[in-house]
Amino acid sequence: MPTVKEFDPKVISLLQERIKMINTENGAIYLVGPINLPINLRGETVQFKWYCWLNCSEVTEDFEHIVAKLSNVNLAEYQQSSVLVHGDFENADHALIRFHSICHTGDIFGSKRCDCGYQLEQSLMHIAEHGTGALFYLANHEGRGIGLFSKALAYILQQNGYDTVDANLKLGFVDDARDYNDAIQVLNVLRTKPVTLITNNPKKIDALRNAGMAVEDRVQLWGMYRNIMKNT
Repeated sequence: MPTVKEFDPKVISLLQERIKMINTENGAIYLVGPINLPINLRGETVQFKWYCWLNCSEVTEDFEHIVAKLSNVNLAEYQQSSVLVHGDFENADHALIRFHSICHTGDIFGSKRCDCGYQLEQSLMHIAEHGTGALFYLANHEGRGIGLFSKALAYILQQNGYDTVDANLKLGFVDDARDYNDAIQVLNVLRTKPVTLITNNPKKIDALRNAGMAVEDRVQLWGMYRNIMKNT
């Protein structure tokens, strides 16, 4: 691994301009971006800005030190969350946001066991049409926070008559283990004004407000296959 002294100063300068440290109770969130990311939405190219963040127990603004350590850490074994931002998200009076829980089967494979892939596309469409917004893609939310392998086990139970909540409970999990604290902290860096939340679950608004998020309204999504996503 190269030492810090072996890094090209120009490389470090370019990276430092796009890294921000957010203090947390357990360490720090390192937010990198914005990065230009054109997105294909139903044949049209829409311009977004992309940010990604990394949780770390080490708290330092010596970003060169953080970059130097990355090649010794296999981040590919772990998921990192990110956010797509469209328009003047910081300053616009009204902005839409979606906290989208990662769904390997729905988002990638297009599974019809859920409407997650459809919701992902629809949320991006809503944001693009509105002109301002952000979609947070939350990587630690698979299967309501139980992980992909556990979700596969839950699917086996669901195929044998258990509903989503009961399957998770039978495996020893709570009905919903998702946490939004990191996403809210990132949101507060990107925008301080209230937001409109894209969700079908009114309880999520209360939960996010209790966590310190300024939610002024919500926009609902309707399912493509069947009305099974009322709690997403």
